[in-house]
Amino acid sequence: MAEPVIRRALISVSDKSGLIDFAAFLVAQGVELLSTGGSAKAIREAGLPVKDVSEHTGFPEMLDGRVKTLHPKVHGGLLGIRGNARHEQAMAAHGIAPIDLLVVNLYPFEATVAKGAPWDDCIENIDIGGPAMIRAAAKNHEDVAVVVDTEDYTLVMDEMRAHGGATTKATRVKLAATAYARTGAYDAAISGWMAAQIGDTFPRRVAVGAELKQTLRYGENPHQQAALYVTGKARPGVATAEQLQGKELSFNNINDTDAAFELVSEFEEPTVAIIKHANPCGVASGASMKEAYLKALSCDPVSAFGGIIALNRPLTAETAEEISKLFTEVVIAPDADADSRAIFAKKKNLRLLLTHGLADPAEQAMTLRTIAGGYLLQGRDSGRVSLADLKVVTKRQPTRQELQDLLFAFRVCKHVKSNAIIYVKDGVTVGIGAGQMSRVDSSRIAAWKSREAAEAAKLDQPGTVGSVVASDAFFPFADGLLAAADAGATAIIQPGGSMRDAEVIAAADEKGLAMVFTGMRHFRH
Repeated sequence: MAEPVIRRALISVSDKSGLIDFAAFLVAQGVELLSTGGSAKAIREAGLPVKDVSEHTGFPEMLDGRVKTLHPKVHGGLLGIRGNARHEQAMAAHGIAPIDLLVVNLYPFEATVAKGAPWDDCIENIDIGGPAMIRAAAKNHEDVAVVVDTEDYTLVMDEMRAHGGATTKATRVKLAATAYARTGAYDAAISGWMAAQIGDTFPRRVAVGAELKQTLRYGENPHQQAALYVTGKARPGVATAEQLQGKELSFNNINDTDAAFELVSEFEEPTVAIIKHANPCGVASGASMKEAYLKALSCDPVSAFGGIIALNRPLTAETAEEISKLFTEVVIAPDADADSRAIFAKKKNLRLLLTHGLADPAEQAMTLRTIAGGYLLQGRDSGRVSLADLKVVTKRQPTRQELQDLLFAFRVCKHVKSNAIIYVKDGVTVGIGAGQMSRVDSSRIAAWKSREAAEAAKLDQPGTVGSVVASDAFFPFADGLLAAADAGATAIIQPGGSMRDAEVIAAADEKGLAMVFTGMRHFRH
């Protein structure tokens, strides 16, 4: 059977990018154009022939434009099966002309929500006729082509040129699948927004919509496929960042860069985080970004090789000069001046990402993780503690400097895989133990890494001497605390809540340590 030739097209778009060139091509192919509102006006002003849908249906737009394409002459034209005698008889009896191509992109609901528009404006930007037409055309893809993305105009034009004004079934099926994905994502955005507006955190059904940003070379390993999708939510970070230079980001690059940028966004002072395999190997605040970077690097310079570096201030030349001395996969920052860009331009493989803002650490949002047969949905860990939240449980009170370092360490702790132990001294991580099955092992590993760094730097003693230590969860036994004391820590911050808290507090008192409880746990799995 010959492929259906496009003779009539209905165009109704909010995004008019490329519209006139596409419409002109269709007219040149002898296609009759039907259109609505602003689309019809734009086509007409370009000097191209177009018929208003209201003229085609014999029924005026009404209810402030809410009803214009919801008509049998539109949906019959899209849904009528060509070559089906009963369908063709019914269409002829009711004066319904076939519509062979539908070009629709929907009211900008997502953009309206993103700019913080009031409820009524958001409701008015929920498209009704568009999704109905899209679904109808996609269902009847044997005979009708449907285009919902401006990027597909070229595909349709190429097909029509190659096939005498027709499209192939393979292309129509692909366009139909794209169309259903678009209406699905659109409905997901609407349902998610409505649920949030009424405070329904876990509605009966959760719909997830995202748009492909790029396919990746592979996933965590070369035998795995991967792609990056964006949700359209305007949270500064790796998914929305501008990449100025360097080769394509990998799956692991994206995952690690996300972890790095979320971490530095926690801090108000100039702060740098160096990440390896989604865990920090150095975090520091300083009077300048250069100082913060050098301090962060000193925590574990061996692991920092080939890592990800995140800054919470714009990148300047003096910091870029220091970073360029180390092999680095990705640098992510809110911005970068011209001199730092020129410095990095000499390192062709280094990816420089600019976010044009910081992620809000207090933002209430949901995170989604797949499991076999389902999803785990939870609120992101936006919990933070302040001085007022700390409960001193030992005989010795922490000093002012210890309190500052304890809060710093606990904030870093939130971004380290459990079990997490973080040693900090003067606003710099000096030992990090991550992802161990035993908390005491994390304590020992962090202390061991600190000794290694001290030996490499030819220091008299490791940074853990005179440091504070943070634990993401309570110490179930005193052994983890004792390991920290042996490493030279003088103060401890932990959630508390163990049945053996009294035993742990007694051990801290015996060692002359100060310890505070937060009442908040930061597991990260």
